[in-house]
Amino acid sequence: MGIVLAVLLIAGVAAAVALGRDSRAGGGSGTAAKTVRGVIGSEKAEFFADPDTVKALAAKGFTVRTETSGSWAMDRLPLKGYDFAFPGSEAPADELSRSAEARGGPLRPFYSPLVVVAHRNAAEVLAANGLARLRAANGSGGKWATQGTLLMGPYLAAAEDDRTWQQLKGTSGHAELSGTVFITSTDPVTSNSGALYLAAASYVADGGRVATDARAVERTAPLMRKLVQVQGAQQTSSDAPFRDFISGVGNPLVLVYESQVASLLMSSQRQEVGDLVVLYPDTTVSSDHTLVPLTDHGRELGELLSTDPVLRKLAVRHGFRPQGAAAEFTAATAGHTAYIDQRLTGVRQAPVPTAELLRSMARQARG
Repeated sequence: MGIVLAVLLIAGVAAAVALGRDSRAGGGSGTAAKTVRGVIGSEKAEFFADPDTVKALAAKGFTVRTETSGSWAMDRLPLKGYDFAFPGSEAPADELSRSAEARGGPLRPFYSPLVVVAHRNAAEVLAANGLARLRAANGSGGKWATQGTLLMGPYLAAAEDDRTWQQLKGTSGHAELSGTVFITSTDPVTSNSGALYLAAASYVADGGRVATDARAVERTAPLMRKLVQVQGAQQTSSDAPFRDFISGVGNPLVLVYESQVASLLMSSQRQEVGDLVVLYPDTTVSSDHTLVPLTDHGRELGELLSTDPVLRKLAVRHGFRPQGAAAEFTAATAGHTAYIDQRLTGVRQAPVPTAELLRSMARQARG
């Protein structure tokens, strides 16, 4: 009898501990957390993995489990059992909404424009040859720049002519600037940033017209192939090329999300950015991170990300611009305006072709 009582006592203590843990996981409210599962673009992985994000979601009764995928590859995933899909832009989200059983329309909690990060010597050469304009950093006395504008028209003309760094003035003494001038981007067939790069480039190359049919795609296809095929093998995520760039290896011009730069600058464990220059294309596309709710819980999560002040602040901390309120992003990046163009001055937003046409453009670019 004594042994039986001891076993029952231990079981009771274990149950009490387990209940205590469940209560803490639910933010101390005593309400069981809703566990939701989603597939996301890799650029949002750090946001969802942030302990403060996990805590803020738990306080609202949510436990979120995520897996990463290229935004344009999500439609090929078996989405049964997922509560939401969260690609990096509107076009793949709209496609997912049509192919999956979405619970209402997509939600767009935050966005980020595409930018090109450059090493200072490369940026200065581009500026000296009329492919970019640079802005001197505050306090530098005009000696060096940390931000500027990439002139898409002149840059695409140089790409069409297969210009090399050696053909540009100012490269003498910079052995690292050699070969064809190109921007490293991600695989446009599977990755959001790579596809949006083609959307912006084709818009500029076709005289400020968005592709509306197959003939329009054909008109710019030769140039789009040059932009992609000169790169060789491409990554499916912008994370690896950006990390390589910050580490000082790889191509001197890399297409990334502004959020990646802003997140790095605002990080409490900030890594040295070295000779980083952020070039905002004068014609670009903003990546509207768009959540497709596949269940009611998925829709609740999307609404929470859009409206909850704590989660919006955390999104800003990871470099994203919340929809509908510039003040949050402006305040958070006030100390980093040498690199971040808060108002996107002089940046024109290019319309994006339909998902079907953009897929065709990407396939032709890949050859």
